[in-house]
Amino acid sequence: VAPTTPVCEVPSSAMTGTVVELSCKETEGSPPSEYQWYKNGVALVEKTGAGSVRAANVTYTMNKKSGTLLFNTVTKNDTGEYFCEASNGIGLPQKCSVKRMQV
Repeated sequence: VAPTTPVCEVPSSAMTGTVVELSCKETEGSPPSEYQWYKNGVALVEKTGAGSVRAANVTYTMNKKSGTLLFNTVTKNDTGEYFCEASNGIGLPQKCSVKRMQV
């Protein structure tokens, strides 16, 4: 079953240095969807394990299975327009509407 449009939760504002979690979920897709977050139209990279590429000033953890995007300490650089995309290999990937987060 192709995924439906996911529901994204993005805080409109966040305080610098706080923990912020963005979430993305859709329930119709079978097999379960994987989620990809985008910031300002650019796909965010998933960080995995200790051997991963430690991108310069990456302050987040993205979980493609649960759809969460977690900022451990949010910075002004994290301000931007976010959306996520759900895909499970069936039908077209579905995106939620873009939401702006101001830090």
